Amino acid sequence: MKTALRLLMPAAAVFLTDCTSSKTASTAAPTPAPSSQVATTDALDDYGSTEQVSDPIEPLNRATFTLNHGLYNAIFRPISKGYTAITPKPVRQGVDNAFENAKFPMRFVNSGLQGKFDRAGKEVQKFGVNTFTGFGGLIKQSDRIPSLTDVPAEDTGQTLATWGLGHGPYIVLPIFGPSSPREVVGLAGDYALNPVNWLFKLRGGAEKTEWIPSAVNTVRSMPDQLDKYDSSRANSVDPYVSVRSVFYQNRKAASEQ
Repeated sequence: MKTALRLLMPAAAVFLTDCTSSKTASTAAPTPAPSSQVATTDALDDYGSTEQVSDPIEPLNRATFTLNHGLYNAIFRPISKGYTAITPKPVRQGVDNAFENAKFPMRFVNSGLQGKFDRAGKEVQKFGVNTFTGFGGLIKQSDRIPSLTDVPAEDTGQTLATWGLGHGPYIVLPIFGPSSPREVVGLAGDYALNPVNWLFKLRGGAEKTEWIPSAVNTVRSMPDQLDKYDSSRANSVDPYVSVRSVFYQNRKAASEQ
């Protein structure tokens, strides 16, 4: 049982795919599929969007969506509440800063692959400032430098979109949530480029301590991800459609940064 839990935690290190995919990744607007392949076409959702979405496996997606909702409430939400209850907010912020700082390779590599060399240079500066003057990234000192504040993050999904790869049909993944074929590949790329996962991947340490960084990364991200998930469902007539809409809108917005 312990081994299974240790394997689950790193696997969920990109918990819920940021739930409503608010992760800063680019996505070109999904190419409308033929009407015979679109389960929901031009349906006005709770966010006022009428964007056409290719959702050919909507019944299966809805079933997975319901399963995920149960898992979030039964497993992840109690863990999240426990974490916030026992960990002071300044400590949580420092942990968040350190793990986000560690994602430097993911942001740097994808900025370069997209030809955004100025942004890649800023990522190098941010990492240097936060690592060497922010106690390993615990303090986000880069926020004190205007040119380094709010630098849009890049990820593998954005890179694939820049290279012209379309979304493909909408998919709801178990645990990870809203996605698409392109974002699944992007998710794997992000996982591989995140140093937090390297010890576990290289040494396969399910029975040792190599799983701990990935597990901590998962737990520390839960409060924020669940908040985003709850926000996307709030006051919605059809939570499934609302979450799907937020997924596409956020990915589209990221592509315009």
